[in-house]
Amino acid sequence: MHRIKAVARTTKKRAKELKHDKFRDTTFDAYDRLSHRFEGKGRTILYAVGGAVALVALVLVFNWWREQRADAARLALGQAIKLAEAPVSATPQPGLTGPSFTTEKERAQKAVEAFQKVQNDYGSPYKELARYFAAANLLTVDRPKGLSELEALSKDGDAEVAARARFALAQAQEADAQYDAAAAGYQELLKGQSPAVSPNVVKLRLASVYEKQGKKDEAVNLLFQMVEAARNAKGKDGKPLPESTVVRTAADKLQELSPERYAQLPKEAPPAGAFPLGEG
Repeated sequence: MHRIKAVARTTKKRAKELKHDKFRDTTFDAYDRLSHRFEGKGRTILYAVGGAVALVALVLVFNWWREQRADAARLALGQAIKLAEAPVSATPQPGLTGPSFTTEKERAQKAVEAFQKVQNDYGSPYKELARYFAAANLLTVDRPKGLSELEALSKDGDAEVAARARFALAQAQEADAQYDAAAAGYQELLKGQSPAVSPNVVKLRLASVYEKQGKKDEAVNLLFQMVEAARNAKGKDGKPLPESTVVRTAADKLQELSPERYAQLPKEAPPAGAFPLGEG
């Protein structure tokens, strides 16, 4: 019995000793394999191999550190977005556990601070995304500064951030009744064809600007082309694609501006599972 217990203790101790860190195992195993490969070929080669393994170790450490930093950056960016989307209410809401604010400006200020911290603490791509979100929220706190930041970001090297910034800037210009500038921004986005911003969303905003400029025909033509293309589109199975909320909004706007052009549109596809009239 005593011998069994002694063996158990020895085994347990040995197992504990052999429980290495994954990083250490990887490094030492690689070193052992290379040592055997070059055995008998001199100390110079082995030292060179030792330097190579040390370099591999540094790369592994860097990759681990970078992944940890990425996780921390994603978490910090997510927390900042939560602040930007927190409810605003003059009176506390019962049962609310997350952050809330009494004014839009207060919420925007806290969000700007959180995004700027992410921008200062982390590298790409989180730095650029945080700067964009900070600029968008600055429009509520310090509008001229927010517009200036969005203008700078619209020329940024990151194509996705630049497109998002250009869209936010055009929306702000539209809200400020700077219709020529807004239209130019939307048109630039359509020419760029960035996947970061939906083309149909941009077209809907551009049609709205045309309407505000008194360019009804341009607005009608743009809406008609947009809805017609969407209704004629087919999926891989050859069936019509379901109509999106944006396309449906465009169709409603077209009907309001020009019932005649609306009547020329292809018929909307029935919802999935629905029977055409006269069947079923």
